[in-house]
Amino acid sequence: MQLRDIRNRKTPELNIIPMIDIMFFLLVFFMLSTMYMIDLKTIPVKLPKAASAATDTSTTFAVSMKSDGSIYLGDTLTDMNALIMQASMEQKNNPNFAIVIRAERDIDYGKVITLIDKLKGAGITRFGLATDGADK
Repeated sequence: MQLRDIRNRKTPELNIIPMIDIMFFLLVFFMLSTMYMIDLKTIPVKLPKAASAATDTSTTFAVSMKSDGSIYLGDTLTDMNALIMQASMEQKNNPNFAIVIRAERDIDYGKVITLIDKLKGAGITRFGLATDGADK
């Protein structure tokens, strides 16, 4: 019978590098998947199409204008004066404040210009016009 020497025993190794790799993979997966889960609370609007449309997810206000002249802040019906008051208060609190106007493709162009003009008069300088991407 052969006796084992206690000094020659190897301690078991725990290799955690593959576990760290899996955790980084899961972190990246969830970060990327949440980027596609962003849903602006807006009403459905038939937007015009544009070939070079860009996506902006840092919008503070999404203002929708229907062809009947109604104005929505997010998914809540509002009027021009209340919208301007809320936007000017937000402009004072947030230097990166921006408004994206989601006007229906059938709306009178003058109504959109009137809204932009009144918002500029209230001190808002950053605007965007929402469009649908072009079909390819």
